[in-house]
Order: sequence, then C-alpha cells, then structure tokens
Amino acid sequence: KSKNVLYVALDDLFFSSNTLYSLAEKFNQTGGQLLLLDEVHKYPNWSRELKLIYDDLDELQVIFTSSSILEIHKGESDLSRRSLDYKLKELSLREYLFFREGIQMPELTLNEIIDNHTEIAFEFVKEIKPIKHYNSYIQTGAYPYFSGDREAYYQQIMNTVNLIMDIDIQSIEGVEYANISKFKRLLYILASNVPFTPNISKLAEKININRNLLVYALQILERAELIHTLNKNSKSISILSKPDKIWLHNTNLNYVLSDNSPDKGNIRETFFIQHLSPHHQLSIPERGDFMTDKTYIFEIGGKNKSKKQISGIPQAFVVKDDIETGAMNVIPLWLFGFLY
Repeated sequence: KSKNVLYVALDDLFFSSNTLYSLAEKFNQTGGQLLLLDEVHKYPNWSRELKLIYDDLDELQVIFTSSSILEIHKGESDLSRRSLDYKLKELSLREYLFFREGIQMPELTLNEIIDNHTEIAFEFVKEIKPIKHYNSYIQTGAYPYFSGDREAYYQQIMNTVNLIMDIDIQSIEGVEYANISKFKRLLYILASNVPFTPNISKLAEKININRNLLVYALQILERAELIHTLNKNSKSISILSKPDKIWLHNTNLNYVLSDNSPDKGNIRETFFIQHLSPHHQLSIPERGDFMTDKTYIFEIGGKNKSKKQISGIPQAFVVKDDIETGAMNVIPLWLFGFLY
C-alpha cells in the first residue's frame, strides 16, 4: 500500500517563519503518513520538536537524517526510547566494489573468515583481483563521492574535516573558538604520528591546553569519527582515561592528512580497525596487535610477517597484506573488508 509521503529539507527558508511541528501537524491532518526530514541538525531544537511529534502524532511515521554526527549525539537524549538509529559507516571494501565497480559480493561474518578463510578467498579470487581493489580502496574508496579526480576528492574530504572542526565542534559541543585551532593542531599531530601512543602531559603541553580538555578533545574527535581510540584489554576505563593508542578513522583520511605519504603498516591497521569496529569490540592485548570480543588475537603485517609474536597463543592469527589467499592461521587482510 502506498503512503502519502512528504520530503522536507530543514535548511529551507520555509522554516524561517514556520515550525517543524506545525508542518507535521498539518501533514498528519491531511492524511500524511510518512514524513522524510533531511539535514535536521540545521533546524534549531530539532530533537525536542521531533519528540513532540512522536508523542502527539502517533499515526505519523518520521524518518530523519543528519550529516552531523555530533548533533545527532546531542539530540539522542530527547529521543531516547522514541527513535531507532541507523549509522551510515564509511563504505567497506565490499560496498566499494559494488558502488564503484558494480561487483556484488557476499557479506561475511568474522567466524566465517576465521573458520573458512582459505576456501572463501579461493572463491573470491575467481571473481575479483582483491589486491588491486584493496590498493584503490585504501586511497579513494571510503566515501561515495570519488569521481575519478583524486585531488578533488581529497579536497572534499578536507572541506568536511574543516566543517567538523570549525562549525560542528564549536557550535554543538560549545568549545570556545580559541580552542578550535588547538583541536586542529591535535588532529594533525595525531595524523603525522599514527598509530599514536599518547603521552597526555607532553601532548597537552605541546598544544597548550590542560589535560582534561585534551582527553575531552580526543573524545570529541572520536565521536566525530575522525579517529579510533583503543585501550589495553586489562584496563578499566573512566571518563577521564586516556586512550592507549590512536588511529585515524579510515585509510582515506590517512592519505588526506599526511600529504599522500602514510605509513604502510598504519594503513593496514587502520583498514582492519575500520572494518572490525562496527560490529566487534576491539582492544589491545599483551601480545599481538588486536584482540576482538575478548576472544581472538590478530597480528597485522606484510606478506613476510612471521608468526613469532603470537607463537603459543590459542585462537591467534596473522593477518597479511599483499597475499590473495592464506592457510591455517594466516589470513589475507583484504578479506576483512567484507564484514559489512
């Protein structure tokens, strides 16, 4: 059955003299069933009015989108128990293949990769050249707006980073303008040194802010999906805890923020974290690079990586770049790009 549908962009001039609630009310009264709201973060107090719409107009279904993840976080308290959230992640390698090349491949679970990676990789290699696609993906595959011009694509990503830093963080998080430049400097220091093991006192001194504000800055950058932070598996976490290690949020950001010369080892780790983190808990184990779900240990490296670091550890695996297929506890890195 078709629905009476209305699409509205909330940055429209219509809302300079009209409220969202009054529009929804009139639409509901005339038989409207589905209200689609785009860019809700550009409408003041959007979450409160959506709460009222939900409470008062129970026959009306509302779907809303925002390109500002910080604003969505801010509005979650008003909409708790009233909305279902869907977070659109960066394109995975699997999604990139479909979006860019028209190649449709199955989604895998982590257990499928661990238990059957050799057979799966052999089947996939019949359909695709995984190393070729991986090498393209890590440079220009994370976002859907690459049109063939790499420099224009990187400039667009840089514009988005600046928008987050200059507008979102200041207006949404209430960070003083004087500290925005310090947050930017922090991001570039991280980008130049990832994977970064922070000495909070020295880092705070370097960018001239206090320790608590620096930890808060790292939390904001993570919520804005500019960085990933991880802690050691044995560590108890508090709100003022510093992370034990920091990476950028995806490999394309590495290329943009490091002048096209990122460290290859860091790219491998970032790719792995990016594809595991949406559905798995990651931490830093005593031996190996990553632990997932407090169960599996992974050591990441190139095709000549040895098993020395994980020798004798049960449920431990070496994840190698630049190989098409693996065997036993050696898994090709590209295969983790099919987890979502």
